[in-house]
Amino acid sequence: MNDLPSTPIEYLKGVGPQKATLLNKELEIHNYGDLLFHFPYRYVDRSYFTKVTDLHYEDSYVQLKGKIDQIKESGKGRYKKLSARFSDGTGDIQLIWFQGISWIKSSLAIDKTYIIFGKPKVYSKKWSIPHPEMTMVTHNAVRTGFFPLYPSTEKLNSKGLNSKGIEKLISLIIPQIGQSFPETLSDDILNEYRLISKKEAIKKIHQPKSQQEIQQAVMRLKFEELFYLQLELLIRKKLSSIKHKGFIFKDVGPLFNTFYQDNLPFQLTNAQKRVIKEIRKDFLSGAHMNRLLQGDVGSGKTLVALMTMLLAADNGFQAAIMAPTEILATQHYESIKDFLKELPIEIALLTGSTKKSARKTIHEGLEKGEIHILVGTHALLEDTVQFKNIGLVVIDEQHRFGVAQRSKMWRKNTNPPHILIMTATPIPRTLAMTFYGDLEVSVIDELPPGRKEIRTSHRYEKHRLNVFEFVRSQIKLGRQIYMVYPLIKESEKLDFHNLMDGFEAVSRSFPLPEYKVSIVHGQMKSDEKEFEMQRFVKGETQIMVATTVIEVGVNVPNASVMVIESAERFGLSQLHQLRGRVGRGADQSYCILMTGFELSKESKKRMQTMVESNDGFTIAEVDLKLRGPGDLMGTQQSGLLDLKISDLRKDGQIVILAREAARKLIQEDPKFELEKHRRIKKHIDKIILAKPDWGKIA
Repeated sequence: MNDLPSTPIEYLKGVGPQKATLLNKELEIHNYGDLLFHFPYRYVDRSYFTKVTDLHYEDSYVQLKGKIDQIKESGKGRYKKLSARFSDGTGDIQLIWFQGISWIKSSLAIDKTYIIFGKPKVYSKKWSIPHPEMTMVTHNAVRTGFFPLYPSTEKLNSKGLNSKGIEKLISLIIPQIGQSFPETLSDDILNEYRLISKKEAIKKIHQPKSQQEIQQAVMRLKFEELFYLQLELLIRKKLSSIKHKGFIFKDVGPLFNTFYQDNLPFQLTNAQKRVIKEIRKDFLSGAHMNRLLQGDVGSGKTLVALMTMLLAADNGFQAAIMAPTEILATQHYESIKDFLKELPIEIALLTGSTKKSARKTIHEGLEKGEIHILVGTHALLEDTVQFKNIGLVVIDEQHRFGVAQRSKMWRKNTNPPHILIMTATPIPRTLAMTFYGDLEVSVIDELPPGRKEIRTSHRYEKHRLNVFEFVRSQIKLGRQIYMVYPLIKESEKLDFHNLMDGFEAVSRSFPLPEYKVSIVHGQMKSDEKEFEMQRFVKGETQIMVATTVIEVGVNVPNASVMVIESAERFGLSQLHQLRGRVGRGADQSYCILMTGFELSKESKKRMQTMVESNDGFTIAEVDLKLRGPGDLMGTQQSGLLDLKISDLRKDGQIVILAREAARKLIQEDPKFELEKHRRIKKHIDKIILAKPDWGKIA
C-alpha cells in the first residue's frame, strides 16, 4: 500500500472530520505520513519499578507496584478531592484526584494490586502523586518498557488527543507500513555510518523495546534529515557557481594601492590579509562571489570590506554597503569617508531620512557613475535606486534582511553583483554549515595589535555605589561611559530599570556642570539621535544613557566603560555586541553587568560566560546551547529550517558527519548518475522541486 503516507488523517479509525481539522490546525498533521513523522519528544522508562522508600526530589516520573488500603473524600464543591493511601511494603504515598472523583472512586478497589505511574510531589513533607495513571494487575501481562511522550496542545487534549491518544493512533498505522517508506539513503551510507533502514527507524522510534533501539532510530532519522539539508545546500552552491557568471576584477589599481601604501590607519592583521586574498581569488575566478565574512567585534571587517570596494572601483564598478539601521549606516559612511578622504572617490549615504532633494542628486550620481560607493539602509532596495554599473554589494548583519529583500540587489545590473556578507555575530561551525552552507566562509580570527582585552565583571544592585564611584574615577581620567538599559518605558509586569528612570538616576548621581549626559533610544527622531550621538563622539558629554540602539555602529575609542543594566534581560550575543562598543582605543576598558540578586540558572550561566570569555565564538557556542538556532540567527533565518527531529544545539556532531557524507557524494558522483545513488537522486529531486529557488540568493 504505497500511498499509505498520503492517506488523509480523517480516514484513520478514531479520528473523523472534526478531529482531523483540529490535527491540521494544531500540529499540521494532514495525513498518515505527517502523523508518523510526529516524533516523541522523550520516553518514559517503565521497564522497572521504584520503591516508595527510594523516591527522590529529582524524579520526574516513577512507576510503583502495590496496593490501596484506604480511600477518602474531603472538601466541598470545587475544593473537593479524592485521596487513596497506596503502599508497596516499603512505605506509603498518597494518590490524589481533583477531577472525575465519582467515576474514579467507583473504579478503585481495596487490597488489589495496581501499577501506578505518575510524577511524585512533596506536600507538607509527605509524598503524593496527583492524577496517577493506574493499571490493575490481572492475569494478563502488563505492558512495560519505553513509553513515548508526544507533543500535543490544550485543544487536542480536550478531544482525547493527548500524548496517549496520539500514541494509540500511531499504533494503528505501524502494522500497515509494509513498503510504504522506501529507503532514501544508499547502501554505502547505511553501511559506513551503521544506520538502520528507514522503515525500521520509523517503527522503533514509536515503539522501542530498549534504549538502544531509541538511539538507533533517532540517529538514523536525524542523519537523513541533516544529510539532505546539507546535500541541498551543496547542490545549490554548485549550481550557483555554474549558472551565474561573475564580474572579473582583474586590476589592483591606483585606488587600492594608494590606500594600502599611504592611507592605512594601522597595519593589517594576518587574518585580514588572508581574507582579502580569498576575496581577490573569487574576483578573478569568473564565477559569482557569495562569501560570508565572520569576525568578532572590533576585528576590522569594515576595513576589509572597504578594500574590496576599492578593488571594484579600480575595475570600473560601483559598490554598495547595506546596513540594517540608520545609525550603523551613518557610522559606516562616516568611517569610510574618513578612511578615503585623501582619495578621488565619491561616497554617498542613502537612508529613509535622506531629504528628497539630496535623494534626487544621489540617484543621478549613481546612474551617471559619478558615485563610486553608496552606503545605506533598506532604502538601497527601492526600484528608483539604479546604478550605472554595480559590481559588489556588502551586506552587514544580513540576518536582519529577508531573502526576498536581498534578492532585489541582484536585479541592479545585467549580471548579479558579487555579494560579501559581514556579521559581527560569531557563528558556531555547525550553524554556519547549516544556515550558510551554500556560501564560502572567511573568518577574521585575530584582533588588531595593541587592543587590550576588556575586563568584564558581574555586580548586583547592592554594589551600585561602588560602580558609580568607579565610573567617576574613569571620567576623571578623561574617559567616557556607556550605560545601557533594556526598556524605554516602565512595565508593570517587569521589575527592571528602564531608560528614563536610569537617566534620572544618572543625572542625580552625576550632576551638572561637572558631568554631561547624552540620551539615545529607538523612539527618538533620527536627527535627535544623531545630535546626541555626535555630542558623545565629540566628547561634549561624558556619559551616554541608551537602549540597544548602540549595539552596533558606534565607534568612540575614548569610551572605556560599558555598564549594562538588568543584564539578565539580554541574550549572550547581544551582551557581547554591547561589550564590543568599548575596547576600541589603547586604554584598558571595562564592562560591568548589573543584575538583580535572584537569577535563573540560565542567567547565571550567561553572566559567568561573559566574565570568563572575550572570545565571540566561545560565547556563540554557549548561546546556541542556551537559546537555540532560531534566536541566535534572528527570526528572519529561523524559518529556513523545517527540522522535524534534529536539534542544532545538540546535534553538531551529526551535522558534521552529514556534511562530510554529502560532500563525498557530490565529489564522487556530481550528477547522481551511478545506480547506487538512484534512491538519493529521487529523494533530493523531490525536495528541491518542493522549494522556491532561493539558492542563488545570498
